[in-house]
Amino acid sequence: MKLKKINEELQQALIENGLTEANAMQKETFSTLKSGSDCIIIAPKGSGKSTTIVLNVIQRLAGATEESPRALIIVEDKAKVLEMELLFEKYGKNSNLEVYGVHDKGDMEYDKNYISSGIDVLIGTPNKLSEMFTTAGFNVNRLKMFILDDADPILKLRHETKIMRISNSIVRTQRIIFSEQFTERIEVLAEKMLEEPYEFDFDGEDEDEDDEDFEEEENLEADAEEDFEELEGDEENGNK
Repeated sequence: MKLKKINEELQQALIENGLTEANAMQKETFSTLKSGSDCIIIAPKGSGKSTTIVLNVIQRLAGATEESPRALIIVEDKAKVLEMELLFEKYGKNSNLEVYGVHDKGDMEYDKNYISSGIDVLIGTPNKLSEMFTTAGFNVNRLKMFILDDADPILKLRHETKIMRISNSIVRTQRIIFSEQFTERIEVLAEKMLEEPYEFDFDGEDEDEDDEDFEEEENLEADAEEDFEELEGDEENGNK
């Protein structure tokens, strides 16, 4: 991928998996996300939001691993947890990052013990993460990134209180919201949680670009296929 000062090992992993060119969203948000600023990123389904999250987390956490989580990613359900874990496995294989996912059907005591042994990235559902942070008292002082993926369906389930409870336990970190739409619920949450966020809105007008560089990933969970689906009509790469 042609992104400014991208980690070489990350770049190699992306190339090995066929992602040689960044799409419009990844190009425009990369520097801002890398800077540590709070962001709201609105993009349609199938635009590569999950890939954007994973590559930016790997980019920011590259280097020595630590015992405490440095990135927290909140997703909608178990399927999204598994999807995100698979993406980290693909693109973070050279990073040595310890990634762990938790969901509502997992064993609480096992999850707590595993996380306490030391991880870099924690992925989870609102219910499970809220319960874990309430009862386990994890050290969040080293947390660099707090990410809410697909915020609209999560907020429709009225998880705002759980998300804010987790966020309020973190003194200082970068907070990022991804969503397909900018709804009133997202606006209210952003006002409470984010500090002077940069706002990016990709409404689908760039869907004709870079389709061959984001090939459909059939071996991922069903939801993952949406994020890697080819974008039609790529005039720039001569597909028309």
